[in-house]
Amino acid sequence: MLGTAAGGGFPQWNCACATCADPTLPPRTQDGLAISADGSNWYLVNASPDIRTQILATPVLRAGPGLRETPIRGVFLTDAELDHTLGLMMLREGAGLDVHAPPAVLAALRDDFAVRPMVGRYGAWTWSTVNSDQYVGGLRVKVLAVSNKQPKYVTGAAAGPWVVAYRFEDPATGGVLVYAPCLASWPEGFDEFVDGAAYVLLDGTFYDGGELAAKADATSKAQTVMGHLPIEASLDHIRKLSAAQPGTAWSYTHLNNTNPALNPATVQYAGIRAAGVKVPPDGTALEL
Repeated sequence: MLGTAAGGGFPQWNCACATCADPTLPPRTQDGLAISADGSNWYLVNASPDIRTQILATPVLRAGPGLRETPIRGVFLTDAELDHTLGLMMLREGAGLDVHAPPAVLAALRDDFAVRPMVGRYGAWTWSTVNSDQYVGGLRVKVLAVSNKQPKYVTGAAAGPWVVAYRFEDPATGGVLVYAPCLASWPEGFDEFVDGAAYVLLDGTFYDGGELAAKADATSKAQTVMGHLPIEASLDHIRKLSAAQPGTAWSYTHLNNTNPALNPATVQYAGIRAAGVKVPPDGTALEL
């Protein structure tokens, strides 16, 4: 887990709330994963603006043994939001990568935020439409459309899906990881999508439905508009699924700086842990 915070990271540079100002709480970079079937060839899942710091903080992703050799082979994108795509610009110095994303995301990165033309001048990048079921780097990769929320920079309405969740399966070990950092709701088919997963990383952006209401530019419906299902709503689903499939471990990621669950001393954090769900920090390693 390269990063576990929502856009802006934690603490957020333009926020002086009590949580951001608490020096005892560990910082978090913007969310993303690195996955590998063999421990040598790695794929990023999202590329945040913090990607350089995240790579250098993760020994298995560091350059070598060749002078310009890197173990990073490609990137999977869950969406086209800036906090998940700006890091592609930081990766331009590599020899090129294979980027997998939904068609709408690939189009946005070509037409609205011209990443594809720009990085293409630096290396042999390829841009692939992610399929519903395919094999990449020794892993079986499945996707589920979870939202049609477009980034603000996209002009006009375009057909989705705009946001997907990923299911990564290792045929050698049978390990299954589901990554869904952005859920506008509990989507149809999601129960089946996580069935048999050893680990599920879920959207933990906001804890409740009124978290942003104190802000002058927000309303009690802000979380829904922003495309994030609050933790208090998803916990009910997790409890039901945990009873049916107790072998699945659940965790929240993509925490916004307003989320009280960032602080282990809060009742919100205690409620999450009482439900058997974790809030892991940056750098957490999962071997499935």
